[in-house]
Amino acid sequence: MTFVDLYLLPTLLTVGKILLLVVPLLIGVAYLTYAERKVIAGMQLRKGPNRVGPFGLLQPLADGAKLFMKETIIPSGASPIVFLLAPIITFSMAMIAWAVIPVSEGWVLADINVGILYLFAVSSLEVYGVIMSGWASNSRYPFLGALRSAAQMVSYEVSIGFVLVTVLLCVGSLNLTDIVLAQGENMWFVIPLFPMFIVFFISALAELNRAPFDLPEGEAELVGGYFTEYSAMTFALFFLGEYANMIMMSGFMTVLFLGGWLPIIDIAPFNMIPGVIWFLLKVCLLLFCMLWVRATFPRFRYDQLMRLGWKVFLPFSLFYVVLVSGVLVYMDWLPEIG
Repeated sequence: MTFVDLYLLPTLLTVGKILLLVVPLLIGVAYLTYAERKVIAGMQLRKGPNRVGPFGLLQPLADGAKLFMKETIIPSGASPIVFLLAPIITFSMAMIAWAVIPVSEGWVLADINVGILYLFAVSSLEVYGVIMSGWASNSRYPFLGALRSAAQMVSYEVSIGFVLVTVLLCVGSLNLTDIVLAQGENMWFVIPLFPMFIVFFISALAELNRAPFDLPEGEAELVGGYFTEYSAMTFALFFLGEYANMIMMSGFMTVLFLGGWLPIIDIAPFNMIPGVIWFLLKVCLLLFCMLWVRATFPRFRYDQLMRLGWKVFLPFSLFYVVLVSGVLVYMDWLPEIG
């Protein structure tokens, strides 16, 4: 076999698959900012972006160009390398998480057996971007803001971990494709595990620093927040990372609870629609719910935020793990592990 057959062709195919996933994802991140402004404007009886291009559709491109042309200022006392790495890590973690998320049957970059652990690990690593940005700024307010934000993210990861355990008990596999197929054989997990779906959704909002848990933005209105010293594209990367993580978490919830690429009803004409379309529709529905929450609820105080995570979600999710385990054992419904 030639060098092209052994090395070059498989490499080009892999790069092509990555681009097919990453390019639409980057476009989706850009236009999620537009969708958020339009959705919230509609709920508040405003117009939102409507000047740049038809219906304001070129507004995200104009915002990106403006931020790209601004000067990136690094504080004199900051650690330059860590200061610049922090927003890159925040954005990159949201991108590499998609390597294991199946958007349709067979449409996944790496169909690994421990996909759910990979996603949980990647989402946990995002806290390092926050810590690094606060520390590298060499400023007291960003450092304190980073500690608060890191504590917030870690607190709600515990509840997310217990939610994942309940799903694994029902499937018996760590593979995300197996989780989707298990819902096709029985029912979507959002029905029997609806309380855990709500816990996961709210915990995702808290881990993403989204309203009503957007304490970093509340600190920035005063003078704190871990990204206080950032400007131009480094500042933009933190917010692009937030929106990319919103899409990633919505995809994760779609796989865990909403049947992934499976249709709502497995009859014509529903089962004639491509699976990737069903996946995108479910992701868009969850994203709309996140935007709806932002337009509806006021911001929590920090003590309310931590109380909800440790005194409500943690004991409740632990109780539900025990309940689901007991029901599965009593009814002899435990899945076989192949």
